[in-house]
Amino acid sequence: MPKTAVVTVRIEPKVKKEAERVLKELGLTASQAIDIYYRQIAVQRGLPFELKLPNPETIAAINEAKHPENLPAFQDTDELFDDLES
Repeated sequence: MPKTAVVTVRIEPKVKKEAERVLKELGLTASQAIDIYYRQIAVQRGLPFELKLPNPETIAAINEAKHPENLPAFQDTDELFDDLES
């Protein structure tokens, strides 16, 4: 069947460039990759990867990481592992 539908998307230029670099290494064009993606959506009747909302523990870790000044610092790996064991 001939391909006649057009999909137009807006994407950050940096993301587009990085993705197209990877696709080139895989021997694919952006159009081929999008075609594969759409086919997988149709076959799986959903996105071809899992989407999840973060749980409360993950949210807390994300919020903590946004303030690195509040994160513990260690002089060496022994000190880190000692802290992990306590």
